[in-house]
Amino acid sequence: MFQKGLKDVVAVHTKIASVDGEKGELRYRGELVDKVIPNTTFEELSTFLWTGSKKSISPLFIKGRILPQHVHNLLQTLPNDLQVMDAMKAAIAVFGTTSFLEKPNDEQAILLTAALPVIVATFYRKQRGLQPVESRDDLGHTANFLYLLTGISPTPAQVEALETYLLVTMEHGLNASTFSARVTISTESDIPSAIVSALGTMKGPLHGGAPSGVLDLLDDMKSPEHVRAVIEARLKKGERIMGFGHRIYKTEDPRSILLREKCLALQGEDAWLDLATFAEKEIIQLLNERKPGRKLYTNVEFYAAAIMRAIDLDPALFTPTFSLARIVGWTAHAIEQAGDNTIFRPQSVYIGKKFV
Repeated sequence: MFQKGLKDVVAVHTKIASVDGEKGELRYRGELVDKVIPNTTFEELSTFLWTGSKKSISPLFIKGRILPQHVHNLLQTLPNDLQVMDAMKAAIAVFGTTSFLEKPNDEQAILLTAALPVIVATFYRKQRGLQPVESRDDLGHTANFLYLLTGISPTPAQVEALETYLLVTMEHGLNASTFSARVTISTESDIPSAIVSALGTMKGPLHGGAPSGVLDLLDDMKSPEHVRAVIEARLKKGERIMGFGHRIYKTEDPRSILLREKCLALQGEDAWLDLATFAEKEIIQLLNERKPGRKLYTNVEFYAAAIMRAIDLDPALFTPTFSLARIVGWTAHAIEQAGDNTIFRPQSVYIGKKFV
């Protein structure tokens, strides 16, 4: 049987996550995300995805923020016109020292997850002629990342909004980058190599591309009083309204529900978040009026774009920031693959000419 792109082909049995597009369900370790995510920190949810329990948080989350000297030195030698995703690949690749050549395990996962925000911030600041900022042990994973970028303590609203985004995007089944990571591990390669494979896949615009269309939409609307006019003008031109609809979810994306709830909880704290919650209602009403019968729901990119605007994140950091969340899923899958491994070796069918 041939399925282009392996669409709907089951290649893995997993206990990490499940996605049900018909019901609009996303589960982490069997638990619905709307049950497991509220009041949970990045460190706690990461531990849950790796181990299946929210046990005490490992001190490696703090230790991992200190980059090995050779990794730091490498980042300083990379050209400034390199994309941040490529700098991430280079830095993770040289983590392949003796301790990382063992079978993938939780400790390796924690160290790489803790290191990646430091790698991103260090190289991003270098590109701008700025010295790296030293991590603060009193800050959690998400707050520390925002602090490393600017050297300024983030507001509670910024931390809450970004952390919710990171939690809902940690894992999403056997997507392209996760598949890349599992294929690499299936050859009995090491976990840094698997993350390099995943980062290379995530870099592709069809997978990890920034929600540029939604950003443009938010920028055009600017404030609630302009929402209806902007949307009506776009619909009149036959343009697609970005941030609505999903190829998997046939009903509401459970991740966008959680992001909306967080934005509503932070109402009045940030103008971009307020604009997103107001605009969603107006847009859905207009879409129902103009396209009756077509149920279009908000997807995760709509609120992701609002959150990125709220924390004033450079668009060059959107995909890297997505990767800071998804590395948890990648490493969880790497550990699971190594625990019950068979090398991936699908077949191909030759369709070219044959010569005698």
